[in-house]
Amino acid sequence: MGLLSLGTPLPWLESRQYNEHVRDNGVQQLLYSFKAAYGRKNDIFYWGDELEFIMFKFQNHDGEGQNAVLTLESDDVLTSLNNEDISICEANDVLFHPEYGRYMIEATPASPYEGLNTEYVENNMQIRRKLVEQRLAGRGCRLAAMAVFPRMGCEDFSDIKNVWDHHNNASKSLYLPDEVTNRHARFPTLTANIRTRRGEKVNIQVPMYKDKFTPYRDDSVYKRDWFEPEDSESVLAAKPGYIYMDAMGFGMGCCCLQITLQAPDISKARYVYDSLANIATIMLAATAASPFFKGWLADQDVRWNVISSAVDDRTPYERGVAPLLPQSNNGHGSSIKANPQRIPKSRYSVVDLFLGGNEFFDRSFNDTDVPLNEKVLETLQSNDIFELDYDLARHFSHLFIRDPLVIFQERINQDNLTSTDHFENIQSTNWQSLRFKPPNQKATPDQKDAPGWRVEFRTMELQMTEFENAAYSCFIHIITECLLTFSHEINPYMPMSKIWENMEIAHRRDAVLEQQFHWKDDLHGGRTSLSNMDHVFHNVKSGLFPQFIDRLLKYKSMVTESWRELVKSKDSSNVRLFYYLKLISDRATGNLPTAAKFLRQYVLSHPDYSQDSRVTKEINYDTLKVADRITHLDDSNGELTKFFGGEIANYIKSCTK
Repeated sequence: MGLLSLGTPLPWLESRQYNEHVRDNGVQQLLYSFKAAYGRKNDIFYWGDELEFIMFKFQNHDGEGQNAVLTLESDDVLTSLNNEDISICEANDVLFHPEYGRYMIEATPASPYEGLNTEYVENNMQIRRKLVEQRLAGRGCRLAAMAVFPRMGCEDFSDIKNVWDHHNNASKSLYLPDEVTNRHARFPTLTANIRTRRGEKVNIQVPMYKDKFTPYRDDSVYKRDWFEPEDSESVLAAKPGYIYMDAMGFGMGCCCLQITLQAPDISKARYVYDSLANIATIMLAATAASPFFKGWLADQDVRWNVISSAVDDRTPYERGVAPLLPQSNNGHGSSIKANPQRIPKSRYSVVDLFLGGNEFFDRSFNDTDVPLNEKVLETLQSNDIFELDYDLARHFSHLFIRDPLVIFQERINQDNLTSTDHFENIQSTNWQSLRFKPPNQKATPDQKDAPGWRVEFRTMELQMTEFENAAYSCFIHIITECLLTFSHEINPYMPMSKIWENMEIAHRRDAVLEQQFHWKDDLHGGRTSLSNMDHVFHNVKSGLFPQFIDRLLKYKSMVTESWRELVKSKDSSNVRLFYYLKLISDRATGNLPTAAKFLRQYVLSHPDYSQDSRVTKEINYDTLKVADRITHLDDSNGELTKFFGGEIANYIKSCTK
């Protein structure tokens, strides 16, 4: 997760004096990177994925029922994997990384993929999970591939006893103790600095699913006497009909699937970024897997806005609202800026600007209110670098309206010719639906081992099986390869304001079936209209399958007309690709449920459910049991077949015999 430096992180009131120093030097580091990579061409189309997992336990207490809890004391497993077990990881081409939650593990391939090898991708994902599971087995712990833990923040949601014997200082949360947070000094400092800069606790509001006996408001919100003024803030912030959450961990403790893709050069990387901007919002809805938060069923299906609110460090002034409490810091000067700006969005958001730089781009498509750091814009434009034009300078100057959130004392002064830490301090805490990733100063045209121009696709929700995660990963790979192959034919552009609207639409419950999205009628030009998900995926002139999947597969002589021909292939990888695509296609039409719909329906039909929108301990336990069986492709209770449908389930089971 972002930049993990070693050293002493400074609390906000000490670090903010260095904000402009970080920005000034970060811009210089960016410029040196551009100069080093100038003229870099023909890089290989490498790509890779990131998976995030949750470590948990099943608990059975005589006379007290059953529960599933997050394990906060098994994070040493990550240390073992990166030290004494590193040779095993290297032999299996896998790596493991820390994430925000102490109960989380991020897993990636050790080396990037080249080309589309479906069996290798899925097998690599399976190995990652199994290596962690082997080390957890002796502790009675499990690994969950779930986007959100249903009861995080509820009573008895973790394996730490008497956790509230001391109150937490980083988040001042009423629900999440400090022990939830990764032990690395960056994470609690990040949590505290967001709250301090904001002048209030973070304020997360998720619409509650309405059932017959759903309470009028989240009844876990009541006046404590733990912290002031934070306790009073919670009572004022909570809204009727919404699930209220008050800590960074509720968002950054969610799990996702991310894909990073390397383009041949900067021009193609910009085109890929712009082309994927709207697809990112579509794929958030298509991979929906988050139907519950803090022990409540939600009236939305995805995690995105939860994370957005969880890291929203904007002051009341920047948000254009009054502070919750009159005596609270109103934000003027909290970042010691002479003229603070209004900022319309959290730093975790859908992308704000197209990058341009191609024949289809017109600046009128950037039709949204996007504040800029004018000083940074002037600095970037005053440098004579051919590839750093106004549109790209505008993108970076927008990122630099943000303050650095964590500054390490030992890293204040850096060599801008060799380091990119100050740039990454800003870049890596602008968590947008896509991330444009420049190379560093080592990535000269003759140094092909250094990564080049990349795009990170960040919206997709983690799925319960490697089959699904590999399917969506390969899907994005094919779309991107198609864009690179036909970059002079596919025109992706629509007004950015429509993409912002699509991000809002993607959050709605059953958006795949019930909502319409802004989509182009023709990818060779054409107008934008509202389209259902079936149209977005299958329309002949603009659908993802005909215009991206079929086009590339025909170009590569893998099919003559349609991806459906793959099922007859003698190549097992092609057959597997068919079932990947069938899963995605069937979910887009509603023939198969999203993970969010499947899990919500399970809760609603559970015998312990009381039509009150609550996920009880028993329901939580059974939900994790179901998810665990599906992750391990166990169809003993018929859940795998119900989730995937008979044809796909039978194929999956036949491959695991």
